[in-house]
Amino acid sequence: MPRQPPGPAPARRCGDGVREALLRPALRVLSLLAALAGGGAQAAEGPVARAAEWAALPRPTAGPAQSIGTTNLGCIAGAVALPPEGPGWQAIRTSRNRHWGHPATIALVAHVAGQARLAGLPDLWIGDLSQPRGGPLPWGHASHQTGLDADIWLDLRPKPRVPASQREELSIPSLVLPDESAVDPARWTPRHATLIRIAAEAPGLDRLLVNPAIKRRLCADHRGEAWLRRVRPWRGHDSHMHLRLRCPADSPECRDIAPPPPGDGCDASLDWWFTPESRQRPAPPARPAPPPRMPLACAPLLTAP
Repeated sequence: MPRQPPGPAPARRCGDGVREALLRPALRVLSLLAALAGGGAQAAEGPVARAAEWAALPRPTAGPAQSIGTTNLGCIAGAVALPPEGPGWQAIRTSRNRHWGHPATIALVAHVAGQARLAGLPDLWIGDLSQPRGGPLPWGHASHQTGLDADIWLDLRPKPRVPASQREELSIPSLVLPDESAVDPARWTPRHATLIRIAAEAPGLDRLLVNPAIKRRLCADHRGEAWLRRVRPWRGHDSHMHLRLRCPADSPECRDIAPPPPGDGCDASLDWWFTPESRQRPAPPARPAPPPRMPLACAPLLTAP
C-alpha cells in the first residue's frame, strides 16, 4: 500500500442525537442495555451501511437539522434543499436528488456564488451535495454523507438560464493535463484562482479539495497566502472543487476530522502526489472487510416518515 502524505487523524464515529425530545431517551436506554449485555462500543453501532437503502429515501425527515457522524459514514436529519437556481448559481443534474444539506451548507453555496458574482464571474454550476437523509451513495462519492459537502464546478464559461431539465447532460472540461502533471495552460486562467480563493475564505469552511495539479499551480502563483492552507490536493477534482464545512454548533453528534496542518501546503506533502508511489494501487485485502456500520443515531432516519 503506498504511503500517504501527512494527513488528518481518522475521524470518530458518533452516537445518538436525532430529534432530542423524542429519540435521546430511547437511544440512551439502548446504549445502557448494550453495555449491560457486555456488547461494548460495537453493540452500540447502528445499521449496516447499505447505499441502496439511503438512496431510496425520497425526502428528508422533519424537524431541526442535525448532521450525524462523519462525512464518509453518517447521515443528516432535517435536511433542506438547495433551490435549483439562485443569485449566481444553477444546480445541475437535479434528477439525482442529491441537492440536500444542512442549512449552513446551503448558505455556503449562496455565499460563494454571491461573492463570485461580485467578482464578475458567471453563474456557478452546483453539483452534488447530499441525499435527502444523507448516508452512503450508490456511486460517485464515498463522502457527502452528512449534508456538509458541496461540489462546485470550475467552469467559468457564460451560462444562460435554462430549465433544470436542460442541465442534466453536461460536458465540463478538465483543467488538468492528461498526465496530471500541471494545469492545462489552454484552459486555466487567473479567474479560476479567484473562484477557489473566494470559496477557501468562506466562513465555516473546513477544507477545499482540488486536483494536485491545480494546487501546484496555486502554489506557484500564491505561495504563502493564508487561504491556501484550506486548499488540499486529492485525486480527481480536475474540473470541480469539493467544499466541506466544519460540524455546525447545532449538531453535537457530528464528528470533524483533524483540521489541515499549519502552513500553505506547498511543501513535500504536495510533491508526494507527483511521485510514482502516489499512483500505486494497494493490493486487495486477503479477506473482504466487513461492511461498515452507521452511527446508532442514523437508524431512526431509515424508518421515519
